Amino acid sequence: MSKSLLTLTVAAVVLGVVGLQSVYTVFQTEQALVLQFGKPKRMVSTPGLAFKLPIVENVVFYDKRVLDYDLGAQEIPTSDQKQVVVDAFTRYRIADPLMFFQTAGNELGMESRLNSIVTSNLQTVFGKVAMAVVLTPERSHLMTTIFEMVKEEGARFGIDVIDVRLKRVDLPEANSQAIYRQMQTQREQEARKSRAEGDRKAKTIRADADKQATIIMAEAKKTAEISMGEGDAEAQKTYNAAHSRDREFFDFWVSMSAMRDGLAGDNSRYIGPPAGDFFKFFGDITGKKEN
Repeated sequence: MSKSLLTLTVAAVVLGVVGLQSVYTVFQTEQALVLQFGKPKRMVSTPGLAFKLPIVENVVFYDKRVLDYDLGAQEIPTSDQKQVVVDAFTRYRIADPLMFFQTAGNELGMESRLNSIVTSNLQTVFGKVAMAVVLTPERSHLMTTIFEMVKEEGARFGIDVIDVRLKRVDLPEANSQAIYRQMQTQREQEARKSRAEGDRKAKTIRADADKQATIIMAEAKKTAEISMGEGDAEAQKTYNAAHSRDREFFDFWVSMSAMRDGLAGDNSRYIGPPAGDFFKFFGDITGKKEN
């Protein structure tokens, strides 16, 4: 190989390397920041082939799409000195690559700053309200306030914060057990109160029922006694009418009735002489004594 051919080959290789280092591609989902000796020179956001000075310039690419960052679960104190476990995430877009490069450097550095920003604002907002408020729908208003605060701070790093959300809000395990025991105690107290109230009402109802039963029985007894008195009076009236109509038959009927009532039952026996008013009709139907 001649010296001239070698020189041409080396020159071609050098030109190829320089050419490759002078060209770069910006994809549709990317934006580029050209640096010259580590200092920002220009921004490129148009997709396609672009050129730069070899060796002295290099290119940093940033994603144009929406980026997610999950902070993970962490405990946040509330105004009543209670702890809540908050699992938050944020979504953002790199709006100003130059400012982003100057303040955060890269996505990893931005995530570190986002973690501090979101956590700080969570502590600020949740620290002003009681735990009971955090666990209610009122939390949506709190998150709106947190989002606005994070968005404002994120603008200082060249990003546009799109959303800040909570995936989960829960109680620490120790707090959960304590609240469970408290709820259990409250339910037991309510149950005892309900049972006591039920017993009181039951006693009132039973006392009223007993009172009504006593009144009803007294009225029934009164009515029965009146009816029996009226029946006795009517019977006596009937007896008197029968006696005045046929005195001898009435005496006979009364004597027979007394005999029937006095010797009632299959095993009744009378031992004695057939004398007296009970037996005066045995010898004579008229009841006259024999001479």
